[in-house]
Amino acid sequence: MNIAIKIFKTVKAIATVAILLISSQSYSFSKWSDVVLEFDVSISEDATPALLKGILEAKDTGISAINFEKGTYHFYPDKGFEKYCYISNHGDLMVNTAFPILNMKDLTINGRGSTFVFHGVMIPFLIEDSKDITVQNITIDWNQTFHSEGLIVANDVINKTFDMKITDQYPYEIRNGEIFFIKEYYQHSMGQTILYDPTRKAISYNTEAYTGITIKSRNTLSNNLENIIYKYDHDAKDVEFKPIGFQNKVRVEQLKPGLIRVYGHSKKMPPVGHILTMKGEQGINRVAPAFRVLNTDGFNAKNINIHHAGGMGIIAENSSDLILERFNVTPSKGRMVSTTADATHFVGCRGKVVLSHCTFQNQLDDATNVHGTYQKIVDVIDEYTIGVRMMHHQQKGFVIGKHNDRIGLIRLANSFFPYAELSIDKVSYFNNRYQIVKLNQKIPKNIKVGDLIENLDAYPEVHITNCTISNNRARGLLISNSVKTIIENNFFSTEMEAILIPVESGYWHESGNGANIIIRNNTFQDCQHSGFNRGIIRLETDDDNANVAFKNIKIINNTFNHFDSAILEVSNTDGLTFKGNKIFDSGTFPKLHPNTPVIQIKNSLNINFNNNSYEGKAKNKLKSDTKLKIDF
Repeated sequence: MNIAIKIFKTVKAIATVAILLISSQSYSFSKWSDVVLEFDVSISEDATPALLKGILEAKDTGISAINFEKGTYHFYPDKGFEKYCYISNHGDLMVNTAFPILNMKDLTINGRGSTFVFHGVMIPFLIEDSKDITVQNITIDWNQTFHSEGLIVANDVINKTFDMKITDQYPYEIRNGEIFFIKEYYQHSMGQTILYDPTRKAISYNTEAYTGITIKSRNTLSNNLENIIYKYDHDAKDVEFKPIGFQNKVRVEQLKPGLIRVYGHSKKMPPVGHILTMKGEQGINRVAPAFRVLNTDGFNAKNINIHHAGGMGIIAENSSDLILERFNVTPSKGRMVSTTADATHFVGCRGKVVLSHCTFQNQLDDATNVHGTYQKIVDVIDEYTIGVRMMHHQQKGFVIGKHNDRIGLIRLANSFFPYAELSIDKVSYFNNRYQIVKLNQKIPKNIKVGDLIENLDAYPEVHITNCTISNNRARGLLISNSVKTIIENNFFSTEMEAILIPVESGYWHESGNGANIIIRNNTFQDCQHSGFNRGIIRLETDDDNANVAFKNIKIINNTFNHFDSAILEVSNTDGLTFKGNKIFDSGTFPKLHPNTPVIQIKNSLNINFNNNSYEGKAKNKLKSDTKLKIDF
């Protein structure tokens, strides 16, 4: 017999908690209860306490939905749920959240068109060890941003100074000639910088000639530093080591409140009328992504608008089947910047990653990055066991895989592909840099300390379709994925590459070989306008050898409207088709690199061109280290 019971429970500042129980058998309450949390705008001044009370009280019995009456809700960290987080490509820190979605399943969070405004260092949605989570119909913003903006109002090329007007939106103080921007619960220095053109609301043309502002210079005075010897590898760019050997270079003075003068910048003086965006020191300026998804199978985000975050829009790690539909990252309130890092980022994910009908604009890094992680073998402990080290300081705490995942052993000097495949028995976590991996099979005798491992099962099928990617710093898409990737019907206008397919083993240690990638029916408008002399689509490795890294790449029926010369830059590739593409000279900006060839090929084979058209003005069409013909 079906049993239907409705229980209404009043919780302070919560409109209702409705519990609907439906069962045809006798189960314990925790297995078959279904809790719906309903919140109204009465909690809007600080929704954090009421929301946490509802989630934590109902968590053990299972929550099926969290719904909000349409309105604007504020969230403060003071009464938030606290958790220490190691987050890939972010700083590692104690954070507060209003949505601790931990060990939950079959949950839908529906904002019904609400705006959530966050204050200080918070992760709005902390989703870990969960299954089938949906978040929809929500706009996310911050009351005060994690970056600051200043209008260039004067420059002096003789004395190498420039003046900057800073509005009341960005409070600051000056300490010993260094400017600090003060926020709620946060502060940052000038740090990483880039210019925006307020007319275009995009990264300034040729900004590389002017920025980043040369904040630091080498320290000229030290004593006995050479006597410090590290027994094991150490990361000189980690937060605790990074300042060593450097000193402040630029000096700031206030001419009057809201008007400052900057001395000591080495590049060209920034042009009057442009806006300098500043987000603080690299390594400590990514503290509050909007979504953190970890060890979660099944995550859907629908109709989400992210106007700001102190890091990425979403960072997903070791998760599967992530679907973002109308997941938009755009600035608000006249700001030049949306998120201060990538719009989306996927590390060690599997299943499917889908980005559909999304808009990614004005973020201070890439639209998306899909990759795995290289970890360095530092110990061969026995015939089944190795010790590995996380190489980049923003990989700390990352676990390479789970039981029975396939692991590849890599020696990049010989090949970008594994020389052996094994599988994981278990991973023992010792600390955030060092873990021990026990394998199901015996380790090959030719293994060496210094070799790398990657998880061969931790790559997804990727589909990126009908998205707009523009006005941002850095690239559009970084794809280090060998499973299958389709990039179609998108619009790109980025200050660096629109699509970069890399093997990155030198700094970020992001693993993956680009293969089985289709790039079709996209429009590329004036990419690489910041000044770099690179292709709009670029395949590259950071290891200087001729080994094949990329396979089976198809670039078909795309339109390139480009002011400059370089379109395609290919290295270390076996099998690339460039077919049915149309290339035009946009005339939008003066050419920065008129002598660069349209197509550049090296260390590659089986490259085919077919039925392309070219109406540009480049002086050189092709540069290749082998005999190759192009059809225009």
